[in-house]
Formats: sequence, C-alpha cells, structure tokens
Amino acid sequence: MPVTQLPIANGFYVSDSLPISAQECTNWYPNIAQGQALSQENLFGTDGIYQVATSGIVDEINRGSHEMFGKPYFVNGDTLYRLDQTIVDTVATYTLVTLGTVTKTTRVSMADNGTQLMVLVPGGNGYIYNHVTDVFAQITDVDFTANGAPQFVVFIDGYFLVTTDTKKFIVSALNDGLSYNALDFGTAESDPDDIVAPVVFKNQLFISGGETFEAFQNVGGADFPFQRTGLFLQKGCFAPYSLINSQDTFMWVGGGQNESPAIWALNGNNTTKISTTAIDSILTGLTSTQVSNIYAWTYAQKGAYFIGFSLPSTTLVYDTTTQRWHERKSIVDDSVGGLRVSSITKAYGSVFCGDTIDGRIGILTPDVYTEYGNTISRRIATQPFQNNMQSIFFPSLELTVESGVGNDAVPDPQIVLERSQDGKTWSDPISRSIGEIGQYNRRAIWRRNGRASRFELFRFTLSDAVKPVIIQLTANIIPGDK
Repeated sequence: MPVTQLPIANGFYVSDSLPISAQECTNWYPNIAQGQALSQENLFGTDGIYQVATSGIVDEINRGSHEMFGKPYFVNGDTLYRLDQTIVDTVATYTLVTLGTVTKTTRVSMADNGTQLMVLVPGGNGYIYNHVTDVFAQITDVDFTANGAPQFVVFIDGYFLVTTDTKKFIVSALNDGLSYNALDFGTAESDPDDIVAPVVFKNQLFISGGETFEAFQNVGGADFPFQRTGLFLQKGCFAPYSLINSQDTFMWVGGGQNESPAIWALNGNNTTKISTTAIDSILTGLTSTQVSNIYAWTYAQKGAYFIGFSLPSTTLVYDTTTQRWHERKSIVDDSVGGLRVSSITKAYGSVFCGDTIDGRIGILTPDVYTEYGNTISRRIATQPFQNNMQSIFFPSLELTVESGVGNDAVPDPQIVLERSQDGKTWSDPISRSIGEIGQYNRRAIWRRNGRASRFELFRFTLSDAVKPVIIQLTANIIPGDK
C-alpha cells in the first residue's frame, strides 16, 4: 500500500468552518527545516519555564519588565526590582534587589537612556532609577503633568517622550527624565482621534490614535525637536500594550474607522493584516475592555522570532520566520488559560519572564519541558483529510517523532491519538510509546483505523515532560469502499 505524507505544520487554524477550525497547534510551533531533511516542515515544542527568583508575595504579579545596561528590571506588585546575576563555578544564581515603590494600579511602560530608567504608571506617577548613582526618585517637576496626565513612555534621540491623555505628547530635558518644560510639547492632530500610545521604529516616532498613526522625526527644531514626516497610516491601535517592535516592522491590535479588531504590521509605508480570519473572529468576540487589555511580548529562540499576543483565555503567537501562528496555553491548578507570561526581557544571555499569577521570575528555555514544574499539554490537530468527500480507509498511521527521549522522571513517554469525522466529537484516546531512554528506533504506529465516510481528522497530544519534536505524519490510505 502506498504511504502518503500528511501535512501537520499548518499552525493555528485559518477558517471558521467547524471541521477546519478543529485544526489546532497548541504548545507546538511549525519549523521549516534547512537543507535536506526527512520532512521539510516539522513541529518543535514551545519553551518551558523554570524559576530563578521570586519577590515572595503572592499578589505581586508582574506589571512590566525592561533591560538596561545588561540587567533586567521588573515591576512586581508595587515594587521595582533589579535581577542581579552571580556566577560561581559556571553556575548562575539570581537575586532580586529592591529599588523603590511604584504606585500599584495597572501595567507600566518603561524606557531608558542608558543611565536612567523611567517607569510610568498610565494616568499616574512617573519614576526614575539611575543605575550609576543608585538613586530612585519620583518625577516631581510640575511641568511633567502640565499638558495632561502622562500615559506611556519611549526613548528617542536623547529624550524621554511621554504621551498624555490629551492630543499632546511631551519630551524631557536632554538625557534627563526628571526635568521638563511645559512648552516642550507636540500634537497629533491629523485626525481627531485621541492618542493611544507611541512606538519608536527605525529612529522614527509613531504616535498611534484609535484610528490612525502619525510619524514624526527629530529635526532639531528650536521650539520642539519633533515634526511630522507626512507619513500617515489609516489604521489605529485599540490596545496600547499590544504595540510592539519586531525585527523589520512593528505590530499592534487595532483597525481603521468602524473596523473590527485585527492584528496589523507596518509594511514599508503601508499596513498589512497578519491575523487570520479565525483570529479576527476571536478578537471580535471580545469586549472592548478585553481588547484594550491585550498585551504583546517578543523574543527569539533557535532561529525562530516570536511575537505573542496575550488574550483572556489564550496566547496567540506569530513566528516571523515561518509566518505561521500557534497557540500557547498554561495549566495551573487543572485550569487551562493563556501562557502565564506577563512580560519578557532578555539579559545575561537568557530570556526572562514575569508571571501573571505571582511574583516569580522565570527563564524561558527549550531545554525545560514544564512550566515551573507544571505539565505542558502539547496538542496538534490536523486539517481534514479526504478523497473528494468519498469514503476512505486508513489502515495504518505513523507519527515520526524524536524517539528515545524518556528520562528518569518519565521512563516511558506516551503520545496519544484521537480521531474525528466531524471536527466536534473525538474517539477514545489510544496511546503509543515514543521510546524509553536510548530506544531511538521506537515507532509510534496506529493500525486498523477503520473507515471514514467523508473525511478524517487526527489529534495528537503529548503531556509528558520530555523533549518534544514531531518530524512527520504518514499514512496508508485506501480510497473507496474496499
């Protein structure tokens, strides 16, 4: 019987049709092999997380993080911390150093000029930590709030630039985030929508409104250093913390006037929608408050470049390398939700993350197969396979994985198959071993899979804490009523 390779690396589903929307790619991400390989498209398991420090107070959830001068900073609860690293005999240990108190309300925005780190609570207070003098201070200059309540901060060309709850944005004194002049402000008035958030991209300043973006550049003006470039985008931002730089573009959750939310990217001087129709449907199903609270993070790992968008019940992740989407979900107390990552920053050669549940600090790494010791449930559901909607048999099905990955904690790891002919109901699970330690030739094969009247979907789940790699899916396929 002929053996057919079936696609498994489609990523997150791209249709609202029930059988097609059953496609799933949770805690796996598609990878395109370089050069000759058994399969050009395969699946790698997403990163695990292990704890390196904790602020020690249960309700001190992470509100933001930032890297300055090679060190990561975290706002957990109402406290700004620096994470210091000590290496003894090649073993790294980490210590959280308390730097100051930050008003406890919502997520914060952070930026630095190499010496000063600004922490800004939207609509509230601003703070400066100087890592050279080791001084933490609240911004008390009355001109800081003279043009409206400060909301978000970025750094560009020697200035801290702060948007307000009006149509104005302000700049600090050159290289001094503690000093301001009430006359040093710009406006975004090409469209009547209010300012949402700023982003700096390729040394240009983009000010987003609810329906538009305007671009500004430092021209060294005597009255105000930034002037409009003339670039105007007919898409705005609905979620200020979703606005994020990513390699050669920036991305955000938003849309134009009277448009439903989608995920957009800057493409040259234009905008490109990168979300699928299914993702758009998910976003449309959220309330305006839920949309406005979406936040994004980004990091690179093993040749992939991830941009994650955290929604209330899931985290949608886009890999700019493959241009594929996947989901990430965490299991905490037997409940499944979005990835428990509040913010990400890279320092000391590692990817650090703050937590959505408590004050712990973790490292994201492909070499750990749990999240703080909790199970990662990895699931892939294929597209529907069919033969012109005629009956079809699958005498055997083989999932080629990296086998022999058992360990002392999981001596005989299992992968589970479920089948569906409607995308809604699934068969009883049937497990297969993927190999004890050293069983590198172990094969995961399911035989006598019966007949499908129209089409068949296959769903595979791996929950054991072992190295997760899926190389290909092959099947013996017989069409007709034989």
